[in-house]
Amino acid sequence: MDTIASLFSFITTPVSWVIVQFHRLYGAIFGPDTGWAWGLSIVSLVVLIRICLIPLFVKQIKSTRNMQALQPKMKAIQERYKSDKQRQSEEMMKLYKETGTNPLSSCLPILAQSPFFFALYHVLSGIASGKTIGVINQPLLESAQKAHIMGAPLAAKFTDSASKVESLGATLTDVRVVTAIMIVLMSASQFFTQRQLMTKNVDLSVKTPFMQQQKMLMYVFPVMFAVMGINFPVGVLVYWLTTNVWTMGQQMYVINQNPTPGSKAQASYLERLSKSIAAHSDVRGKRRRAVVQAIVAKGPDRNDNERKFITGLAKQGFAAQADGSVVKSETTVAEAEGSGPKRQQPKRQTKAQRQSAAAQQGTADAEAPAKTSLDKGTSDEDSGAKQDAPQDAKSKPAAKPASGTARSKAQSGQRKGQQRPKHPSKK
Repeated sequence: MDTIASLFSFITTPVSWVIVQFHRLYGAIFGPDTGWAWGLSIVSLVVLIRICLIPLFVKQIKSTRNMQALQPKMKAIQERYKSDKQRQSEEMMKLYKETGTNPLSSCLPILAQSPFFFALYHVLSGIASGKTIGVINQPLLESAQKAHIMGAPLAAKFTDSASKVESLGATLTDVRVVTAIMIVLMSASQFFTQRQLMTKNVDLSVKTPFMQQQKMLMYVFPVMFAVMGINFPVGVLVYWLTTNVWTMGQQMYVINQNPTPGSKAQASYLERLSKSIAAHSDVRGKRRRAVVQAIVAKGPDRNDNERKFITGLAKQGFAAQADGSVVKSETTVAEAEGSGPKRQQPKRQTKAQRQSAAAQQGTADAEAPAKTSLDKGTSDEDSGAKQDAPQDAKSKPAAKPASGTARSKAQSGQRKGQQRPKHPSKK
């Protein structure tokens, strides 16, 4: 404890000062020695810290989405260089540098809260041990020791002994019941926060090891909080339960208003946006116009949710414009999707129609040979007539005697042209 106190001593005094200022405010309303005054002071401290961490939370969201978008490329690098770990690490760092992604950005809010968490833990431990710390003097120390939250002292723990709890003016049963309820609520809120992130705000079209890791953390973190919670004072449990509820509400707002592309949350958001456009014939709000403008700019790279949104607008008679507005249009659904007319598929024939078509084809095939033979007989007769014509011409006496050259050409087996004289030995 002394080591932790020395590490976070620079933040202990500011944390104790903020608690004292809130205690003055709530003490004037509920009384300075009540659990409401001290408990609400701790809750207000959490709210103040989380408001200051909103920029880091926005950066965390962007980093988480960039990591989800890079998962396919990271998986390809791992497969390509699975036998060369050094080259794999170099390619990963190169990818992070090119895309401007920092894997540690998703942990920034937790890391930023750690000094305040340990400082508050040290302040409450000092109250439990009766030591003044920071700006908490002896009167404030005695007031804090008298404060009870639902019967449990502010500085009591689940693992405290009965004698220590009695010295703080409470019973061991009350302390353990209150701390157990807070631990269960703390773990349940952590589980629900991680679960709504995994089931609603993750692109389901991309299956990567990153999703499996997030799913594993969904069960690991609540168990870790439950194990660690038994060693936390009641005031620290109030702090951690408040920050979990804040995170859950903040994430719920982000999921509903700025969901991850391709997720179920985006489908629900675009459905609500489509209904709003149908009701008002316009895109209301600058942020909604920016969403429509981004979808139009994607063109053919739109995901299924965005294509469905554009198609739904076309069915309602609207066309999304490049500036994020919508206009009345008679554009068809096919044109709205950026595709041409769909190819018509032939209708399926019934069994009777198929049998009728087969019978007609068989009749046509049977008539074809007959027609062919008929045509052949006709051609044979024509050729016979042509062959008879020269014979008749030979049987009739010619008007002029045929010359020797003509007779030699008429005889078969002789070559045309001038004949070469025979050799004298063959005469």
